[in-house]
Amino acid sequence: MNKLSLILNAIFAIAIIILFILVGSMKTQKAGNHAVSNDTTRNGKLEVAYVNVDSLLLNYTFSKDANEELIKKQEDSRLTLNVKARSLQNEMQEFQRKLENNAFLSRERAEQEHNRLLKKQQDLQELEQKLTEELLEQQQKMSEQLRDTVNVFLKEFNKDGRYQLIISNTANDNILYAQEGYDITNEIVEALNARCKK
Repeated sequence: MNKLSLILNAIFAIAIIILFILVGSMKTQKAGNHAVSNDTTRNGKLEVAYVNVDSLLLNYTFSKDANEELIKKQEDSRLTLNVKARSLQNEMQEFQRKLENNAFLSRERAEQEHNRLLKKQQDLQELEQKLTEELLEQQQKMSEQLRDTVNVFLKEFNKDGRYQLIISNTANDNILYAQEGYDITNEIVEALNARCKK
């Protein structure tokens, strides 16, 4: 969950920077034309809103389902690795016991068993690496799907142009103070969940 939050924070931070650049370039163009418009404010209020990403992730059905799927896969991977590691440990202990009791018929047979156990240990390490990479890949895919879903929805949500800027906020990192009414998280989550049910 922490990695997901970090990935989403980074993605949303980049989106915020791009939005600020775009808004800044739009203001520069307007100033260059010496045409000042009241389109950026309505009723003397800058039409800006923010979405609390933590709340979005906790309450958006798609995000919860994807996160549960990721956790289940992580637990399955951990279980698989633990079973194989326990089996290998038992075999190594048995090998050590046989070695101490001179239970092998020949030195070559003991070396063969030792090499087999080393290979099994290497295979287990490779499996752990493979499962970790699969989890990271699935997490990245989930983050991209979530970001794309939210971005597409926000474009549709704001097609009437009521907001000039919608930014993300995570655990009050980006916004130190905002008056009530600027936080549209609940409205976005409800609409996304309704859309998800369809």
